[in-house]
Parts: sequence; structure tokens; C-alpha cells
Amino acid sequence: MRIARSALIDPAHNEVYGVAAVALSFFMFAYSSRFGPISILVYYGLWFLLVLADYRQALGNYLKYLWIFGFALFCFISAFWSPAFGISLRTAIQYLTHVVCALIAMRTISVLTLTRGAILGTAVVLMYSILFGTYLYDAIDGSFSFVGAFSSKNQLGFYASLGLFFAASYLLIWRQKGPWLIASGGVGLLSAYCLLASQSATSAITTAGVLALCAGYMPVAHLSPNHRKLLVAGLVVIGVVAVIGALQIGAIDAVLGIFGKDSTLTGRTYLWQQGIEAVRERPVLGIGYQGYWVAGFADAERLWDAFFITGRTGFHFHNTFIEVTVETGLIGLALLCMIMLTNVFGHLSAMLSRNRDPGSTLLCALSILLLMRAFVEVDVLFPYQIGSFLMFYAAGRLTLRRTPVPFADPIRGRRAIIA
Repeated sequence: MRIARSALIDPAHNEVYGVAAVALSFFMFAYSSRFGPISILVYYGLWFLLVLADYRQALGNYLKYLWIFGFALFCFISAFWSPAFGISLRTAIQYLTHVVCALIAMRTISVLTLTRGAILGTAVVLMYSILFGTYLYDAIDGSFSFVGAFSSKNQLGFYASLGLFFAASYLLIWRQKGPWLIASGGVGLLSAYCLLASQSATSAITTAGVLALCAGYMPVAHLSPNHRKLLVAGLVVIGVVAVIGALQIGAIDAVLGIFGKDSTLTGRTYLWQQGIEAVRERPVLGIGYQGYWVAGFADAERLWDAFFITGRTGFHFHNTFIEVTVETGLIGLALLCMIMLTNVFGHLSAMLSRNRDPGSTLLCALSILLLMRAFVEVDVLFPYQIGSFLMFYAAGRLTLRRTPVPFADPIRGRRAIIA
């Protein structure tokens, strides 16, 4: 049987393959440590198959993506001054190819297909964790938390956060009817349960914040672009003032208290202090990508002992900006921040300028979620992570020409378009 190329690479006709590829990618990212190299080979096969089908459509002109590759290329270069050259070089190559896969996805998979694939993918990930998951004791805060099939409650919380986000976006942003709406409702409930069971304050707070922004924007979306821009600009100013005022009166401690946390964020502030001290040693270039948390290195061993990390792996500074500065210096920090901020403001500009653009709205909200989490987690710095995949997917979408694809808008009773 011969399969038409359009069923693989045309965003308007490849929903079946696209949903399956995104869902499998979610699962492989979540449990690659359990299933080993075979899971990574499956991930590469899903996306490089599209290059074989039509390399022009799948790859495009990479000169347009230099600003996207900037950070990953600098990670590769930094391996040459890393004290752990082999580890840094291997991981940097993995990160580069991971970026390529994300860019193949953004050229061949529409945002609506990504949403449906994410709903299915998080459902499979969370169901697997419920069936085969465990509870772990946290020696820092003295609590037992459900970690699922992961090694950390924050990882489970992140996938639950994404599941809740994509499920809610299907109702709030896409406003679609049919079986996928029912499925998104079920996945939303499943994600909410896992989010509560994980007791991940980071995931709960950031998810609630982003969903509140999405819900608040829905009435604004009906205004004309000019009125929309003025209103959003005014709300941003009010929001900044409100946040500053909340910080002054100690609202952060009150919110953390709800989740049983203190002002040290379960030891994160001590980690941040140690990271800032490490930055001072090599502020411009950093120690080298993945060159800090290496077994046998004194500083890493000391912090592993302090936080009871017996496995000597899978630990970080719990702050993307500190982590990236320690490893790649201020140059790497600037390159990564350029991508994250361009994602937020690029998709925000498209969302405010166009009438009914759910793709830009979703990617803007997703970019805000990743930016918010960057202050307390490290989701976008490593290969084979869903956070970095989604970040580079969102960045790549900004380079595409707007190619309208019609879909039914049940609210307005007419055809709308997606990118």
C-alpha cells in the first residue's frame, strides 16, 4: 500500500500521523530514562522520516533559523573548554539534533494538531504513571509525594500542568466540538488529579496563572486589534504594579504557605546562592554545557550530599537563568533569553494584530508558562525534554509565512483560520 506524502508532511492533511508523532514524543520524553536508547531512536525516527518523505518541506531554509540555533550552537562550542569534554560534547550534539526535530515538527505539524497530540500524549504519560507509579519521601520537606513513574514530583507536575493547559486551551482557545472536546475534558480531570497528587507548588501556581490569563483574554479577543492592544497594554501595567505591591506586603509567603512551602522554596534559595557563586568564577563563557553536575567534581558532590541526591544525576539549580549562566555564561544566557522573550512577544504581537488566531494565542500562553517556570525549574536546557521541544517549536512558528487553513469556529458560526 502506498501512502501519499501529504498524509505525512502536509499540515492540512497529516493529522493522524501528526497526533501520533506528538503523542509518542511526549511519552518518549517522559520515560526515556526507563526505556533507554530505543526510545530516543523512536523519537528520531518519527521526525526524520518526514525528511525522507520531502526534505524541502521538512527542513526549509535553515538560514532563517540561525537565531534559533544560536544557543544550541554555543552549547556545542562550550564543550571545548568544559572540564567534562566528552559529556558536554555528546549532550550538545543531542541538543542540536533535538532542536532539528522540533523545527521539523513546526514545519509539518499545525498548532491544532500539536494540541490534539499533546492531549493524547499527556493522557498516556499520566495513565502510565498512575498504573506503575510510586510515592517517594522528600528528605528536604519531610513529606511523601506521588511521583508517578518519574523520579521527581516536579516532573510529574510538569506533565500534569501541560495536560491541563492543552485540555483547557481546546475549550478556551480552539473552541472545537466533537470527540476531541470530550477527550480534552477527561484529560483535564486526569491532569488535575495528578497535579494535586504530585503536590508540586511550582506547577500548580504557574498553571493557574496561565489559565487565568487565557480565560481573561477571551472577552478581549472580540475587540478590534487596536482596542485589543490598548487594553492589554493597560492591563500589563496594572498587573506589574499589582505584583510589586503583592511582593511588598508578603503575598508570596502567603501563597507558598497554602502549599506548605516556606520562603526558602524548599532549599531552592540556597541552591541559587551556590549557583551565583559558581557564576562568578567564569561569568562570560561559563564552565561548559553540562560541565557542572558531573560525578567526582567537588562542588557537584557537595550539593548532592546536601540535598540527599544519592543517584548523583538528575539535579540542577532549579532556576533556568542561573543554570544556563553557570554552564554557558552571560553569552549563553543572552542567547536563551532572546529565544524565550521573542517567543512571548512575537506570538503576543500576532495574537493582538490578527482576528481569531488561536495558534498564536496558544503559543503565546505556552511561552509565558515556560518563562514563568524558568524562575524555579529547568525545563528547556536539556535534550529529549518536552519543555525544550515546545520552546523551539514555538520559536520556529514565528519564521513561517502565514498559510491559512480553514476550520470551523462554532462560537462565531463561520470558518476561521489556523496557521
